[in-house]
Amino acid sequence: MSIFDVLHDRKNTRSVKWDNLEPVFQSTDVLPMWVADMDFKAPAAVNDALVKRAEHGIYGYTVIDEDVKGAVINWVKHRQNWTIDPDWLSFSPGVVTSLHMAVQAFTEPKDKILIQTPVYTPFYNVIKQHDREIVKNPLVYENQSYTIDFADFEEKLKQGVKAFIFCSPHNPVGRVWTHDELSEIARLCLKYDVLILSDEIHGDLVFKGQHQIPIATISDEVADKTITCMAPSKTFNLAGLDASFIVTTNEEKRKKLNTLFSKQGIGGLNAMGNTALEAAYVHGGAWLDELLTVLEDHQKYVSEMFAAHAKELKVIQSEGTYLLWIDCSELNMDDEELKNFMIQKAKVGLNPGIAYGDEGKQFMRMNIACPRVTLEEGVNRIIDAVSNR
Repeated sequence: MSIFDVLHDRKNTRSVKWDNLEPVFQSTDVLPMWVADMDFKAPAAVNDALVKRAEHGIYGYTVIDEDVKGAVINWVKHRQNWTIDPDWLSFSPGVVTSLHMAVQAFTEPKDKILIQTPVYTPFYNVIKQHDREIVKNPLVYENQSYTIDFADFEEKLKQGVKAFIFCSPHNPVGRVWTHDELSEIARLCLKYDVLILSDEIHGDLVFKGQHQIPIATISDEVADKTITCMAPSKTFNLAGLDASFIVTTNEEKRKKLNTLFSKQGIGGLNAMGNTALEAAYVHGGAWLDELLTVLEDHQKYVSEMFAAHAKELKVIQSEGTYLLWIDCSELNMDDEELKNFMIQKAKVGLNPGIAYGDEGKQFMRMNIACPRVTLEEGVNRIIDAVSNR
């Protein structure tokens, strides 16, 4: 049996995904397939390292040393073909925290910040909570796939946009952007002097035939205008350990960002996050390779099952991430009806597409990072509900 087939009881572990069902779904009788963490144990090497650290029993202030930085540098070089200088690195509790800091450091109240919708919900909060203005460049949905409307992208940048929060790979639609797409984004952002805040947290989770290209690698000039946010959290299921990093090649920008972190009292990583990050990046490669095979098989299973037994549901063919974006428009339900249908009839807890913007209406997001038996249960619940509606 594969380690990814093992069922783990996550109830009563203060899990947002499993122990927060009543506030989120107004029901405890749903199978949670929503928030983006996995129902798999982290790599054994990570857990062993954490146990060893806990056995030491002293949790004082923690240094991010050259070994930890080296683990990050080697991983990114091997997996994404980007050679990072250790001086470019900063560390943060999480990518969303980093985006909040970057928005404060490099923009002013009332500034315009562009996002490509439908998109990860915290992007909206990062902009609105700091009194900046959201500018949307909606992705083009056609033939169950998404592309960028570059004419609209340029038109929006012309309006005085100061920063672009980029999702790469894209959550929730699952696009892994091509070199040509990244080059055009970069060209336009340089042309209009727009800072790129690139969320690349899902960058390790790309499927066969796809290649994650950090946008900062397009050219030195692009790197100079980019703040890249990465983390092992999605890759290795470490979200609860608060460990991420930022790559900023521009020294002035890096100092400004680090100064703001310092002013907010945020510095370094906690002892466990530090330990887990290093162990994951040094020892987690084989585990990730197996995970990607499992996820690709899971995506195929969901797509084929819905195509055969619930034709009203169209699965967008994801190129990366463990999140499936499902077009439910043929059910002919409004968003409230669709949400209630999944909770009350299918008894499956998914993320409503409308949460990702108006462009997500009549979609749902499904987390497939779970053992196959859990996935099959969720899929069959949905198929039964669609068949008997």
